[in-house]
Amino acid sequence: MSFPCEKFPPYELSRLQHEYNHPGTLQVRWNNRERQLAGNRNGGWLIHAGPRAIAAAAALALTLPAVADGGPPGLHARILELREQSRFVSYKALPQLLKLQAESAGAAPADQAELLDQLSMANTRTGHSDAALAAANQLIAYGLSLRDNAIIARGQMAKSYVLFDRADVKAANQLSFDAEKTAAASNNLAVRSQAAVTAGQTCATQGDFPAALVKLQNGVDLARQVDDDPLILFAALNALVGLYAQMKEYDKAYAALDELLPYAEKLRLPGRMAAARNTEYVLAIDSGQPKRALRALLHSLELERKLGAERMMGVTLVNLSDSYLKERDYVHAAQYAHESLRYTQLSDDKTVEATARSNLGQAYLGLGRIAEGKKQYEAGIARYEQENNKPDLQAVLREYGEALERAGDLTGAVSAYHRERALSNELFEKQRRQAVLELQEKYDADQRQRQIQLLSQENQITGAEIDNRRLQQRVWWLLALVFGLASMVGGLLYRKVRHANAQLEVKNLELKAQSTLDPLTSLYNRRHFQDTMRDAGRPQAAQPTPHSDDTVGALFLLDVDHFKHINDRHGHAAGDAVLRMVAEKLRVVLRETDMIVRWGGEEFLAFLPAIPRHGVDEIARRILAGISSQVIRHQEQEISVNVSVGFAPFPLAPAGVPLPWERAVNLADMALYLAKANGRNRAYGVRGFHNFQRTSMEQIEQDLEGAWRTGFVDLSVVCGDAREAQPAGYGNAGRLMRPP
Repeated sequence: MSFPCEKFPPYELSRLQHEYNHPGTLQVRWNNRERQLAGNRNGGWLIHAGPRAIAAAAALALTLPAVADGGPPGLHARILELREQSRFVSYKALPQLLKLQAESAGAAPADQAELLDQLSMANTRTGHSDAALAAANQLIAYGLSLRDNAIIARGQMAKSYVLFDRADVKAANQLSFDAEKTAAASNNLAVRSQAAVTAGQTCATQGDFPAALVKLQNGVDLARQVDDDPLILFAALNALVGLYAQMKEYDKAYAALDELLPYAEKLRLPGRMAAARNTEYVLAIDSGQPKRALRALLHSLELERKLGAERMMGVTLVNLSDSYLKERDYVHAAQYAHESLRYTQLSDDKTVEATARSNLGQAYLGLGRIAEGKKQYEAGIARYEQENNKPDLQAVLREYGEALERAGDLTGAVSAYHRERALSNELFEKQRRQAVLELQEKYDADQRQRQIQLLSQENQITGAEIDNRRLQQRVWWLLALVFGLASMVGGLLYRKVRHANAQLEVKNLELKAQSTLDPLTSLYNRRHFQDTMRDAGRPQAAQPTPHSDDTVGALFLLDVDHFKHINDRHGHAAGDAVLRMVAEKLRVVLRETDMIVRWGGEEFLAFLPAIPRHGVDEIARRILAGISSQVIRHQEQEISVNVSVGFAPFPLAPAGVPLPWERAVNLADMALYLAKANGRNRAYGVRGFHNFQRTSMEQIEQDLEGAWRTGFVDLSVVCGDAREAQPAGYGNAGRLMRPP
């Protein structure tokens, strides 16, 4: 797994002298938690932001050195000399910054502010969170005491970096927007540019790319007007390249990169050049240029080693390990992942450490070191769970299952797939609820607008009636004409009301259809299927079909094989085309009376209410053959598609007691995972139960494969290239074999 630039805290990216200076802003997702702010244990004092900071501003004058026009000779130059070291090798710069703080009596406000800003950042990078927060709050209070909006904005940005490092993302986001407003009230172009970039990257983390682009372009424009600090423009261009990459605007991203790289060379600063190469790596990976990405990483690592920038080296090494994993070069992948792990532990970078452990686990599994690989993978997964980082956790679990499958640990692979599928269903359901809420909000807004129009029309009628009465009192001879006009107006308004009501009815029908259909495939959605199964006579309460009856119902659960690889290699547009093709092919293979449902992500469910009992396996074969016979053509490339299927007759009635439909679907899902674990492009079906008095449904649901092996469940398997169904266990060598 790679560690894309988006993983870096968005606020740190916008700092003009940030250690990474990566583009993009995929924020690290943590569980929000409150922490009690305490005073600096190393001395100094802490002022809480907000109203308390204003109250404490007066007291600050008693603790900070007096502001003077001068200060110690050479102080300004010494602060600037430490700036690069503070950003890239913070543990070396921090003692010197503390020494300068003790010597800074009488320094100019700009130097005092720069020193506090660097102290906050260096303490954050070295893990001294309390000291970092104290310096940031001190910087805010110092700006308040001077009524200097530029210094206040710098303090707000410094504090947002610390709060993000403490996982208080909501407060950090708000501070970044506050800093932009504060900086806008100053005439300091450098701070205004920095604040605009910070706010823009915060918008990008929230998915608001149009707003992010406006802010970042403004940040670049402001930076071009700054003459005394070339790093301002470097940081703004770096962030802009990252945003274009996130938006998939690769032509614009490379155009900005073509300006960034020569500019970085001109600066003659190894840290900035390394940051620019890391930016190039991310863009090359996203745009499908792996060789260029690898060259950029190796160049960046060479510069970072010279600097001794441990945190940057940890990230670069983990990305190198991912590059070699993609090439199945497990020896080099393990080497770089292990080295990354060493540096991330030195710098206490837990998030990068989790990625390094996942990559190391995958490399070990590829080398056949199963126990070591699983241990490293589980350690990385535990960190993602601690952060509540569900999208990345889902990707890691999917990679984990595929790695275990390649290594031959089918039981572990099925367990990982189950964990990933549960998380996928949770995220899919959340997205579906959000889509329904958006539709409902749109409908409510339309309804309110119509009500406003009706009220306006009623007001017009009332005004017309008042005018009529006045006219009746003044001009009796026009009475007949006035009544005629009033009748005409009323008729027109009545027709408009009827038209509005008709349109409202149409919108109601559209909303009802949208709430039951999946927008991508036009199939029924999971909610409609659940409502149908609850309302259509409670099928789970029906008596089981007698064995003499040749007609049964059936449930088929399908999952597209290697769907993630299709998205990664060809893009999400190709993945959407594959899903639409599968939906269309299911409509052809199945009957109009059968219910076809998009169950979630790349999963589909088909409910066939009445089919011949002997034809269940044949339908599974038709589904496999029908889908595998299709080839998707996308951007001059051909994509072959297979599916894995789990199926069962319905209703199922072990010991004569019908199972609820939910449990029947769960059994089909377990059969689907057996199909996945045993080679894909095949279907596993539950035929029935034996010796049910010696077991229970709960035990069967916990381990379907074990229940089959002990003779409690009868399974059948249909291979994608086979001509007839076989009982499970009589497949090719290396597959599941039923014990005697």
